[in-house]
Order: sequence, then C-alpha cells, then structure tokens
Amino acid sequence: MSRAFVNEDNAAAQADQPVERQVSEQPNRLTAQGLAQLQAKVAQLQQAYSNESAKGEQADKQRQADLERDLRYFNQRVHSAQVVAPATAIDKVQIGSWVTFANEQDEQQRIQLVGEDQADANAGLINWGSPLGRALLGAQVGDEVLWRRPVGDQLIEVLGIEPDV
Repeated sequence: MSRAFVNEDNAAAQADQPVERQVSEQPNRLTAQGLAQLQAKVAQLQQAYSNESAKGEQADKQRQADLERDLRYFNQRVHSAQVVAPATAIDKVQIGSWVTFANEQDEQQRIQLVGEDQADANAGLINWGSPLGRALLGAQVGDEVLWRRPVGDQLIEVLGIEPDV
C-alpha cells in the first residue's frame, strides 16, 4: 500500500485516545456512601479537567483525554446507581450488611457487602456481585454457603450479621 494514502495526523490522534473504561453488566446497586463516593469522584475529575483546560495551549492533551474518559465512566456510574436502603435488619445478609463468617479451618473474617465501585478488599469492602458476595447475599446466621472461588470452592458459615450504621 502506498504511503500516499495514510493520514499520519489521524493516526497520531487515534493513538492518543485512551481506551474506554469497561462498565460492568451487573446492576449498579450500592450504598448511599458508595453513591456519595462516586459523586465526589465526578467533582474531583471535573475540577482536574477545568484546571487542565485553563492552561489553554499549554494543557496536556493526553491528560485531558484521560480525564474526559474517566468523567464519562463515573458520570455513567452515578446515573445508573441504584441506592439500596441501609441494611437495618440482621436476619439476612443484604447489600450494606457487615458479615462475620468462618471457613472450614475456623478462620474468621468480617466484611461488608458494597457496590462495585466502593469495593476495597483490603478494607473488607466486598462487591456484592463477586463470588463471595453472591454466596453470602440472602444468607442467615448459622447458614453454611458455598463460596465458589477460582482456586477451589470453600464452605463458609455465617456467624454474625450487623447492620450498616
């Protein structure tokens, strides 16, 4: 193919376009705190974009493109949010519940089921749509549920359920 037919300006512009963030196909159910975090993220991104745009010709075009992409993603997440009423009952696990469970070796763990964007495994915040979240959702104290994990299924017992306070 002749180089005469290649538009190098268009090729360069396309190379700089960031890859779009993938939006999960599961419903965007989350806690009120999760929605507040999403809204704060949108405000933070809007401020960063405004600051970058204010630089005029000196603006970092790649950073602007990345910020625009992130704004599209987080705005979509805010608009698709389905805030779940706070978990006040302790009879069954629901989104927002704090759950204490034990595995077959009697090792205990305490986690909270939250929305996808709020999840942080290091802080014990587990996505309700994850394998662990799906195993626990709807369980009651004393129930044994099967946690389907990539490294092998594990039977866990629900020891306690606390409301989100």
